[in-house]
Amino acid sequence: MDTRTQKYAEGLGAMIKVNTVSVKGDINAPKFEPLKEVMRGLFPHLFATVEYEEFEGSILMRWPGKNPDAMPVLFMNHQDVVEATGEWTHPPFSGEVFDGKLWGRGTLDDKGGLYSMLQAAEELIEEGFVPACDIWFESSVTEETNGVGCDTISQELERRGMRFSMVLDEGGMMLDEPIAGAKGTFAMIGVGEKGYCDIKFTARSKGGHASTPPKDTPLVRLGKFMAEADKATIFPCKMTPAIQEMFERLAPAVDGPLGKVFANAGKFSKLLEKVMPTVSTDACALLRTTLAFTMAQGSQGYNVLPQEAWVIANMRYSHHQGRQASLDAVEKLAKKYDIEMEVLDPGFESKLSPYDTDGFHLLEDAVAAVFPGVTATPYVMNGASDCRFMSRVSDNCYRFVPHKISQSQLKTIHGIDENLDVSCLVPGIDWYKHLMSHVK
Repeated sequence: MDTRTQKYAEGLGAMIKVNTVSVKGDINAPKFEPLKEVMRGLFPHLFATVEYEEFEGSILMRWPGKNPDAMPVLFMNHQDVVEATGEWTHPPFSGEVFDGKLWGRGTLDDKGGLYSMLQAAEELIEEGFVPACDIWFESSVTEETNGVGCDTISQELERRGMRFSMVLDEGGMMLDEPIAGAKGTFAMIGVGEKGYCDIKFTARSKGGHASTPPKDTPLVRLGKFMAEADKATIFPCKMTPAIQEMFERLAPAVDGPLGKVFANAGKFSKLLEKVMPTVSTDACALLRTTLAFTMAQGSQGYNVLPQEAWVIANMRYSHHQGRQASLDAVEKLAKKYDIEMEVLDPGFESKLSPYDTDGFHLLEDAVAAVFPGVTATPYVMNGASDCRFMSRVSDNCYRFVPHKISQSQLKTIHGIDENLDVSCLVPGIDWYKHLMSHVK
């Protein structure tokens, strides 16, 4: 391991060792103070240079640029992580380096990105560099729960009249073969994310003894409803311009007829809308609203028919159908089975950002400069990020961390044995340095 890699692995490892699991409904800002102390030790030049503000543990920093009248940029990565249950090969808060990988909760989501971003700024400041425009940094402690930290900060920035030429948060990474058949490495830059919505569905009856069950009890109605909703016919598929662009950029790496279809995605949009949902669940989610049933409850007795039974579903609504149309479609289906619908959390609806902009081109140029042979492409994230709130203050919100990960590593995000190749750290930091050096 070379000197830079070892230094960076130790630095990120120190951040991983701090347990920053966030709990919904409990911000607990003091819990994140040990991490902030570690960061102050790792990035002394940065913290001595920036203007620093804190919002119940979430932080906002301004690095002054040469031209105070130029529109600023904003870089983001969050401090909190999800719980780390189950049996891990390496303890989740050990920050252990083994077999060329740094192990622990947050290596991928999202302390790896946070460390790389701040280390890049630290090195540039130490070298005497001053950016052309103000560079702002935001890092929340609630991204993995309800996003209230970034929500609050974005509203405050809006209140101040702030506008950013570009916002960059966590999101896509560099993947080999992001869609089956696309042979190559691609930098997946999120230009948006699907909306997030939690919904409760309740079926009622007079209850009774299980020995004489009537037809269509609450659980039966819920079962029929879920089975029909699972077919997803109420959520139409549609090729958005960003997904069309993604297919066209993947096309040169795809052999055979499929490559020709991808290259002419606009012409064959109807075919792709029909075929891609059968290829994989990931491809299906790219093209339509999804509804996943996650929780359920019936009666408390083995032989008791429930007077009330309910299920909870998580909806990720597409941009073309939108929140209200998606909710209307599923409510209509629920009424068919005499089921009540309650929206528990409507989520935050944000727009897709354009990919033919100076900001997106800056991201592409940084990929080309640091990762030769890697193709950058826009895509739409199925998961949620803090970046959605920043659509209040920027029309150009992008989601990308410059780390290359495998498909197996991708599965460890929010799972067991999360890990990052230490070889990602040097080029990842160089990518951020290139980006910060070229903002205008």
